[in-house]
Amino acid sequence: MKITRYLLLAGLVFLYFPLLVLVIYSFNESRLVTIWTEFSVKWYLELLEDRQLMDAFFLSLQIACSTAFMSVLLGTIAAYVLVKLGRFPGQTLFSSMIIAPLVMPEVITGLSLLLLFVGLGNWLGWPASRGAMTIWIAHVTFSVAFVTIVITSRLREMDSSLEEAAMDLGATPLKVFFVITLPLISPALISGWLLAFTLSLDDLVIASFVSGPGSSTLPMVIYSSVRLGVSPKINALATIFVGLILVGSFVFWWSMQRWARYSAAKTPGQQ
Repeated sequence: MKITRYLLLAGLVFLYFPLLVLVIYSFNESRLVTIWTEFSVKWYLELLEDRQLMDAFFLSLQIACSTAFMSVLLGTIAAYVLVKLGRFPGQTLFSSMIIAPLVMPEVITGLSLLLLFVGLGNWLGWPASRGAMTIWIAHVTFSVAFVTIVITSRLREMDSSLEEAAMDLGATPLKVFFVITLPLISPALISGWLLAFTLSLDDLVIASFVSGPGSSTLPMVIYSSVRLGVSPKINALATIFVGLILVGSFVFWWSMQRWARYSAAKTPGQQ
């Protein structure tokens, strides 16, 4: 038992110690990221003045948020079709096409989307140029697969007798979905949203294929700058991301705890 705890502790240290070092050196006054001199926040101030990094940061946030919302919408529809509609012609093909981006190499996905956008531009005149819109479409394309699997697993575990009882009492299928099904699968919707947001914000390979001039995402800008040497501003930016992720994770955990207590209070026999 002790060996298992030691192995778990070693794994956590291996994963999170580099992040701790990064956070510490983001407050280093020296331009050399591996040599500590004194405490300073000047790199955070210089980060705010770096228009290229800040523009890429806000562009990535915009694309990631819109990708997450659209992926949850499409993923919910796809999961509902796969779980609730039963067998239908082409179901196997439909489910295979949904999960295809999971096993497709990102290089192949990016190249195929690039050829698609170029072909559409030549035939239809749209898109006239590659930019934020094409990046968003590409991110939705592969994020939907992950969201669909998360929501599908939740729908399969859900007690369908609640929906059947509501319809027996006269509720329409649409009302049943919004009043009963949607609240019950809300944890999966939140998880799928966070997953799609993270995948979009982290993507480099696919975005490199489908982006155009003036539409560089944050991973693309960071990758270009790191090849010339790691700037302390990158450490500061990464620290901000770590802080945002920690806050978001805490809010999600707190929300799930409140939802679990609320559900337990509403369960008959536990009031």
